[in-house]
Amino acid sequence: MSILVTRPAPEGQQLVERLRLTGRQAWHLPLIEFLPGRQLSEFCSSLATLTPDDRIIAVSARALTYVGPFLQAADTSWPTEVHYFAIGKNSALALHHYCQQRVEFPENSISEALLDLPLLENIAGKNCVILRGNTGREHLGETLQSRGANVTYFECYQRVAINYHGAEQAFRWRQKGISTIIVTSGEMLNLLYELIPALDRNEWLLHCRLVVVSKRLATLATDFGWRDIIVADGADNDALLRALR
Repeated sequence: MSILVTRPAPEGQQLVERLRLTGRQAWHLPLIEFLPGRQLSEFCSSLATLTPDDRIIAVSARALTYVGPFLQAADTSWPTEVHYFAIGKNSALALHHYCQQRVEFPENSISEALLDLPLLENIAGKNCVILRGNTGREHLGETLQSRGANVTYFECYQRVAINYHGAEQAFRWRQKGISTIIVTSGEMLNLLYELIPALDRNEWLLHCRLVVVSKRLATLATDFGWRDIIVADGADNDALLRALR
């Protein structure tokens, strides 16, 4: 089994190294890179407007790698009387590291599972601050708004697509015998599909086994034309390794 990991650095390269330690052939093709968000400078003043019982939600651990050090440099403390939430264990650990408060998170690292948590059900009139990148699903915010919450998004980081020559990449990975590809977001699945020329897409890409991190992503992959799809039981590298056993 030759595996192509499209997850961004550093997690993507870490996964490649762990796969190689198990004797598998694996390579890294990050499809996006990250830059600081354009709203970081506004975050301190936004925190000051929160009231007791409001909510702060971290969509990813990466958001905390930018906003956490920013608040430390600004000598600004996280509020102590709000409720903290995260999607997934890693995001929760990162948020707790900085805010030093209890962080609620679901076992399944998806928005739908987060929305099932009791403290996010009766939130009419509450302020909900969502820490995320410059793009992402709107399902979380839209659902919270439908429950009567006042939702504010904060762009903690930017996702930027990495430019590759599609035909060169297709030739390279076909030569290496890539038969399994790991994709961890809908954005990256779209980038991968559009990167590979139509001929290589039909002859090779859509015949690869695809490992994804949610049923929603599996449905999107099916719509693109993939048929051999594995859904990991989480979005972290441990879950992806389990999916490849």
